[in-house]
Amino acid sequence: MKTTYISVRATSLATAVVIGVLAASGAMAQSAASAAPTTSTPGLEPETPFTSKLPAASPHWGIFRGGWGAGGTRIFDGDTGKMVGQLSTSQWSDLALDPTKKAWYVSETIWTKINRGTRQDFIAVYDPATLNLITEIPMPGRLIIGAQSNNFQISDDGKTAFVYNFSPASSVNVVDLEKKKMVQVVELPGCASFVPVAGVGFSALCSDGTIATATLTGKTPVITHTAPFFKAAEDPVFDSYVYDRAKKTAVFVTYTGLVRTATLGAAPVVGDAWSLQAAAGLRPGDTKPLDINWFPGGRQLTALHKKTGMLYVLMHRGEYWTQKEDGEELWVVDLAARKIVKRVPLKEKASNINITQDDKPLIFMAGDEGMVIVMDGTTYEQKHELKRAGGGVIHTFDGQ
Repeated sequence: MKTTYISVRATSLATAVVIGVLAASGAMAQSAASAAPTTSTPGLEPETPFTSKLPAASPHWGIFRGGWGAGGTRIFDGDTGKMVGQLSTSQWSDLALDPTKKAWYVSETIWTKINRGTRQDFIAVYDPATLNLITEIPMPGRLIIGAQSNNFQISDDGKTAFVYNFSPASSVNVVDLEKKKMVQVVELPGCASFVPVAGVGFSALCSDGTIATATLTGKTPVITHTAPFFKAAEDPVFDSYVYDRAKKTAVFVTYTGLVRTATLGAAPVVGDAWSLQAAAGLRPGDTKPLDINWFPGGRQLTALHKKTGMLYVLMHRGEYWTQKEDGEELWVVDLAARKIVKRVPLKEKASNINITQDDKPLIFMAGDEGMVIVMDGTTYEQKHELKRAGGGVIHTFDGQ
């Protein structure tokens, strides 16, 4: 057997020679390039950096989160189906729209070493025209979760932000957006999913079946509760309920399809329950195992057109405890008449829905695959399919 020996010294020497030749060649090339005159390609104009600005906000804009476990928020014009901008929102963040439209707000958490290190919780404030970052308002904590519609809210006058926290129990961070600082933490054990109530503070949904109201007009918060109106262990309420700020009315839907409207204020009043299925001329939903019926389902499964009082609900065929199933039909509900006025079969199943608030509304619906369907809110004709627009929470101006 022949053995071949390689001289390490010789190899090192050869490598050094090659490196030296390459270095010399590089130096010559650099020298030649420096000496060569700078020329431009005929017919091509040099690139000029620029910054685009968003046009004035349209009531037909749809704002779409990336989806469960995904980041980024895309802004689309529902009339043209074209994307007009994108806001930087991390995977575990919440977006809130300012009713006065003076800024875009993102509540988020980051770490100095991406997924570890020093934790930082803050509200990022973005310019509404350029989407450039204006400032960051630090907070001591927040619930690390995204894709929730009622975890981060801005007051009607745009001056106060409310951020859901969970450290060590449920609480709400109250942030002064004008002074750019957090002013207090309101302890709210067992409650979450809140909305601002003008002149009072905010109200939240609680696991004991009540609505908690935090009155913030005095030196210290005053917490009160309504009587229980649902049983979480038997027929829970979806936490993505809808709220009309002008009328101060919230519409709650349970897993079996019961609807209640509550008037919020210092002392909320909860109305009686009625069945979606019965309003459609069907048997009411119940909790019996293997009993197939139409049930509400999805993540952001209801939308409210406030001027007309029409509620839009994503519905599917299944049994009880299928509340996460995407909707295969859209039910249009006249809240005042307690009647289903339209059932719209969907070509694409949807888990999130919202509607614009103008006289000729558009309906936006999204599924988990990122496809957004734009539908005429009057004729229910499909207008656009927006691919890769987003599969998460949908926002509209003056909407949810």
